[in-house]
Amino acid sequence: MLEVRRLCAGYGRARVLFDVDLAMAAGEVVALVGRNGAGKSTLLKSVMGLVPPSSGEVRFDGRRIDGREPYEIARLGLGYVPEDRRIFTGLTVAENLAVGRQPARAGGRPWDEPRLLALFPALAAMLPRRAGTLSGGEQQMLSIARTLAGNPRAILLDEPSEGLAPVVIEQVARSILELKAAGVAVLLAEQSRAFARRVADRSYTLEKGRIADVP
Repeated sequence: MLEVRRLCAGYGRARVLFDVDLAMAAGEVVALVGRNGAGKSTLLKSVMGLVPPSSGEVRFDGRRIDGREPYEIARLGLGYVPEDRRIFTGLTVAENLAVGRQPARAGGRPWDEPRLLALFPALAAMLPRRAGTLSGGEQQMLSIARTLAGNPRAILLDEPSEGLAPVVIEQVARSILELKAAGVAVLLAEQSRAFARRVADRSYTLEKGRIADVP
């Protein structure tokens, strides 16, 4: 589903990633673990086209996507939930979900509003509320739900458990496992190895921009 080959990327002259290799199969949950500053977020942004790689390849479902614009990559079926969530705080929860909506993909069950609310029941009572009034955990659930509204086949999650209360972390963990059961591939960047072990089929460790071990 997703393959990264010898990927190098950074910001200006500052190199962050060095010859990173990574692969994820359809319906698989893969964790990218490492300390803060190891390059996990940069790797996800490079896959999504937000930080153009300086060299290497990124393939999604057999197609090269390095060099494409982020909106083109999203249309191919790769979703992205950034660390800072990026919800539209001035819009309601329902409007945020509507903004993320894309047509259903051939042969796939669409992530319509009833299905999203079944995945995150707490959002049902919040549909008319402004997203900016939600707690951090509620905003995280909304960010994931809004991305799913685009009917992705795979999703990138950047630090999904960071700063959340234990009860919300458990809800996010269950949602990731439900996504796997629904056939959605998930690549998540995480500092918490305990959370990664809870949800992932396998993991990569990133240290100073390099893969430190191979699963």
